[in-house]
Amino acid sequence: MSKPRPKTVAVVAAAEQTILSKEQLAFNTLIQKIEKKRVNLSRWEVAIFGYQQKYNSKLFPLQEELIELQISLLHALDRAFDQKGLSKNDRGEISRMICDVAWHLLDGRDDPELKAVFNKHSGCDYDSEESSNLEHMKTMFEGMLGVELGDDLNLDSPEALQQHFEAQMEEEWEREKAEFEKSDALRSKRKKSAKQLAKEAEEQAEEQQASLSIREVYRKLASALHPDRETNSAERERKTALMQRVNEAYENRNLLQLLKLQLELEHIDQTSVNNISEARLKHYNKILKDQLRELELEIHYVKNGFLMQFDIRHLPRVSPSSIMRSLDDNIDETRYAISDIQKNVLAFTDVKKVKAWLKSVKAQISAQDDYGDCPF
Repeated sequence: MSKPRPKTVAVVAAAEQTILSKEQLAFNTLIQKIEKKRVNLSRWEVAIFGYQQKYNSKLFPLQEELIELQISLLHALDRAFDQKGLSKNDRGEISRMICDVAWHLLDGRDDPELKAVFNKHSGCDYDSEESSNLEHMKTMFEGMLGVELGDDLNLDSPEALQQHFEAQMEEEWEREKAEFEKSDALRSKRKKSAKQLAKEAEEQAEEQQASLSIREVYRKLASALHPDRETNSAERERKTALMQRVNEAYENRNLLQLLKLQLELEHIDQTSVNNISEARLKHYNKILKDQLRELELEIHYVKNGFLMQFDIRHLPRVSPSSIMRSLDDNIDETRYAISDIQKNVLAFTDVKKVKAWLKSVKAQISAQDDYGDCPF
């Protein structure tokens, strides 16, 4: 037997009613928007969970394998560099490639052998260069913050310095926020005009009425569902589960869920929804607007937090379906890169093949300024 579809909350025009009122239309529109946002949020949550699972099981191991192969390829290029048959131009190209790609690979990892290869082809010391870059970043951040970070700051990577900078910015934001709240509190103590006082009183009255409206829906459901009044154990268990849903909806000020529960339990019918007074609808609409804003914020934080975590903000159009397609493409590209490098590592004992490979790489990156994105 198929599961019954949940009833939809909406005002429906009666036979004698030609059009819905402004508040009725607003009520229906808000509920439709909330339902769409909830579906969107659910899709994001499902897609993000699936993405994380597939990333951890498929892409991450491939990326680790690719990095190890890229390091092996750099060592193979280093060995090829010393072979006879390469032109000065070829050797210069190999050195530039090794320096750019080694710098990229050493970001966040300590590999003495790879550092030695970098030092050989760059003519400088990687650790000294990294220290100089960190000092430059520190100076830049000090200028942005307007404070000195101190000489005893022990940061061993650009990421650590960035995190420290962000923490400092957060502290600065909290200080500014506290100062603003202090100023705002002082402003609120000043004598207000009659118009300001009247507006505040009106807003407080509306908020109280909205709270009373949602509390009334909750009270009716709680009164009918209270499990302690049940002698039948099965019915008590059913009502306990329903009461948990009611309590959760009330704590979250989820008016729509409370109204759905009323329909589901047949405590109200379509006629009851149609006959909600204009005054009550106005209060309901205020609650629904707040609910819609909270949903929009939740979607924003869920989506953008995910995009920042996996650094995929470059996608032209971001949606629950597009992120999975992007992940599949990334997996395919990584597999291809692994296969390509495996062939090249074996072929780099032949100078002719090294020269042919260098030529193909030059063609691939002719529009780029460096090898920062790694040509292999």
